[in-house]
Amino acid sequence: MSGINWTALIILVVLFGAVTIMGFMATRWRRPTSMESLDEWGLGGRSFGTWITWFLLGGDLYTAYTFVAVPAAMFATGAVAGFFAVPYTIVLYPIIFVFMARLWSVSHRHGYVTPADFVKGRYGSRHLSLAVAVTGFLATMPYIALQLVGIQAVLEVVGLGGGDNIIAKDAPLFIAFALLAAYTYSSGLRAPAVIAFVKDTLIYLVIIVAIVYLPTKVGGWDAIFGAAEEKMATTNPATQKPTGAFIPGSTQMWAYATLGLGSALALFMYPHSITATLSSSSRNTIRRNAAILPAYSFVLGLLALLGWVAIAAGTKPIGLDGKPNPQLVIPQLFEDMFPGWFAGVAFAAIAIGALVPAAIMSIAAANTFTRNIYKEFLKPDATPQQEAKVSKLASLVVKAFALVFVLLLDKQNAINFQLLGGIWILQTFPAIVFGLYTRWLHRWALLAGWAVGMVYGTYAAYNVVNPVTGAHFGGSLANIPGIAQMGYIALTAFVLNLVVAGLLSLALNAAKVSKGHDETIKGDYFADAGDPRVEKLDVGIHETTASP
Repeated sequence: MSGINWTALIILVVLFGAVTIMGFMATRWRRPTSMESLDEWGLGGRSFGTWITWFLLGGDLYTAYTFVAVPAAMFATGAVAGFFAVPYTIVLYPIIFVFMARLWSVSHRHGYVTPADFVKGRYGSRHLSLAVAVTGFLATMPYIALQLVGIQAVLEVVGLGGGDNIIAKDAPLFIAFALLAAYTYSSGLRAPAVIAFVKDTLIYLVIIVAIVYLPTKVGGWDAIFGAAEEKMATTNPATQKPTGAFIPGSTQMWAYATLGLGSALALFMYPHSITATLSSSSRNTIRRNAAILPAYSFVLGLLALLGWVAIAAGTKPIGLDGKPNPQLVIPQLFEDMFPGWFAGVAFAAIAIGALVPAAIMSIAAANTFTRNIYKEFLKPDATPQQEAKVSKLASLVVKAFALVFVLLLDKQNAINFQLLGGIWILQTFPAIVFGLYTRWLHRWALLAGWAVGMVYGTYAAYNVVNPVTGAHFGGSLANIPGIAQMGYIALTAFVLNLVVAGLLSLALNAAKVSKGHDETIKGDYFADAGDPRVEKLDVGIHETTASP
């Protein structure tokens, strides 16, 4: 207990307690007649305006692990592994500006809650819908666990988490997520929507202060960039290669570009990203957010540079087990360079930053299980009240699994599975995004393409071996077949997915194999707030109206 930073810990506990109270009180915010439906509990009544959606999406996409891992990657290996996150979030928003409003409209018209709901309605395929649902569920689970890794980093630097004493080691983390589970269960998506205001305000405050103050303490930006360049040029004894990349070289351009593009295409395929989007009140709300969300990318760029500030400051991120841990670099930098009270504010920003995405992710995973597995295969006649009850219980199970995963297993496993999650989730892109514009791609061809992408991506990721530990799943880059350049495995798998889906669609369409029933019509993709036709139209209309 003597190693605990009590000032920082008290500030952390006070702010954490405040957002916990807000989470429980969120059930009264815009309270509907009943919370017993997925529309209300899981999507906040589909009523959030521009600013609420902005904070919610920002809190959802820029997670605690993002604020820990991006500067940690910059600190450890440089620009290729770390700074690519900045351009990918910039590329991302024009992409979602184009297609996400269409997904909102068709989901609004038909009451879709998950992307797999849309796939089922568009292609009339339970198998393809199940593939999308299972992929989204599996990809989300390790993402939730990684939010715990962010909180663990804060607790370690504060002084909690060492030794064999359960009270000192694991109880604070258990209490944090027990509270998260409780107010998510009662308030649904309204809880993270309210807490996101606090989280984002703290994040902006901490990063702006740090980016102005810290360079003055370590000799200015010239010294920071010089120290980073020097470290990246040193030889790593384990690989006999440079430690990292200060600026991506000519042989790293494909890796940098494919990481950026592949990550941008994948991010809004995650169920939690789509859940936050579908909670908005209109299609124009989504477009406005696509225009203003890059403000977070600016902050992310500043945060990434703090990894290099830590190099110049001589930060030593050593865990309580005595081993180096780059994941601790930002909390350790703040503890070393700021007074205890401000370090406490920074730690609270990271810890609260874990609560918002963890809540949304668990809700999205629970909605996916309820709608696309429980209702589709186990209880087709489930009422909205039963759906809400099952989803609430599933959200508790999801969070409990994430907690057990982090407490009992090596956290590197969570990181490896999250890398796999990015590879997997991109394979749902053709069925979801292309389906918003055309029915040319055949449902069986899409399923085959998905399977090829999943198998290739998993196999290629397995063959990436960590040069230090010798473990498999050691990264997300591998040689791109045909050009002998390192690239993002997810994007290579995605290209193979498209090739298979395209060629098989040609063959199946030529053979006139049934493409399944499409319950959507052209007008569904342009519906906006206030449209009176929210429920499904008469089946006969869909059968006689051409698809877009």
